[in-house]
Amino acid sequence: MSRVLAILFWLVSVLVLGPAPVSGADRVAFLLQLNGAVSPATAEYVIRGLEEANEQAVSLVILQMDTPGGLDTSMRDIIRAILSSSVPVASFVAPSGARAASAGTYILYASHIAAMAPGTNLGAATPIAIGGGGLGGEEPKEGDKSGQSGEENGRPQLYPSDAQKAKVVNDAVAYLRGFAELRGRNADWAEKAVREAASLSSNAALDQKVIDFMATSPEELLQKAHGRVVRIGGKDVRLDTSGLAVREIAPDWRTRLLSVIADPNIALILMMIGIYGLIFEFLTPGAVIPGVVGGICLLLGLYALAMLPVSYAGLGLIALAVGLLVAEAHSPTFGVFALASAVAMALGATILFDSDTPGLTVSWPVLGGILAATLGFGLLVARLAFTARQHAVVTGAEEMIGIPGKVDSWSGNAGYVIAHGERWQATSAETLTTGEQVRVVGRDGLTLQVARPTA
Repeated sequence: MSRVLAILFWLVSVLVLGPAPVSGADRVAFLLQLNGAVSPATAEYVIRGLEEANEQAVSLVILQMDTPGGLDTSMRDIIRAILSSSVPVASFVAPSGARAASAGTYILYASHIAAMAPGTNLGAATPIAIGGGGLGGEEPKEGDKSGQSGEENGRPQLYPSDAQKAKVVNDAVAYLRGFAELRGRNADWAEKAVREAASLSSNAALDQKVIDFMATSPEELLQKAHGRVVRIGGKDVRLDTSGLAVREIAPDWRTRLLSVIADPNIALILMMIGIYGLIFEFLTPGAVIPGVVGGICLLLGLYALAMLPVSYAGLGLIALAVGLLVAEAHSPTFGVFALASAVAMALGATILFDSDTPGLTVSWPVLGGILAATLGFGLLVARLAFTARQHAVVTGAEEMIGIPGKVDSWSGNAGYVIAHGERWQATSAETLTTGEQVRVVGRDGLTLQVARPTA
């Protein structure tokens, strides 16, 4: 009887309170990999991973980084997700030889736990790509004519003379110092990383309290993070990471696709394939495949450009190059428009993306290939158009000129002739006879002008 009551009590508990949590479900640490430039694709991957971690209430998220920097907007999206996460995030610069430069430094500072593997580095957080919206690291030259140098609290300071750059730098300083104060890390070095593009090795970062500890693997990170107190949602939480199982969260197909097409080289190649495919389809209607493939590639390329910081001048030059190709096809200039199109295309591709933003540059081999392809395509169009002018006309009213015919009936200087299997009204300066062979020498509307064929 007691066993029956116990079973009934258990069933009521399950129905009222819900199923009991699965044993060990919260004893998992998610591992996210942030490799390469910080872009919209990587930001979406990290944000989705953090959302899944919050839904499953895992104990910790390890964000393993090896990045040269990237887009400011994508970096801020990742940081917002980290700050709003109810699951603690441990940024881990690994493996040996990896770096968390520029945007990676901001992400590391914003995380609840900051760790680095031996032989790694971080820093160079100066936002130099002002126009493109990127965060790349480049050490400014102290005493340069474009800025002023000075000292404040014993630290060398660089104050850009340009007001816009000064605003961006000061905003970045305040942004990074805020994270340092929130996580109890070295705020002075954070400012130095922005103003002077300073960098640190893993050992120096540990000595200067920029990171919490060093680790050689995610498993060692979990051991060293156990018992540490972090602040989540305004509350201090003591981490219990001992014995956690590490589960790597791989990016889904959509994120992998975005990572591929968001590469400036791939985006540019897709655009070129799309443009050439559509031009070829318009020049040879009915080919179908070039139009379909070109349309798909062009849409994918434009979608990638919408995610990346692009220059309107570069887009304008590419549009001019397309217009010159079309002009070459309709009014051949013996390759002049084709050459101008190749030059405009190469210049547009060169300045389309901000070359100072890490991971968002177009490689020289791709630029050379685009130049050669544009020039070759333009010269091919010019050759086809020039060759077409030497051929006999086979369509339109002009196609009737020169074709043979036979007089069907005639009276004076007018009558009817059979040409192309059709009966036409015709006129002639000569008097013709029925059944006589003639040649069309002109056309006025639906009336042909004919004459006897010359020997």
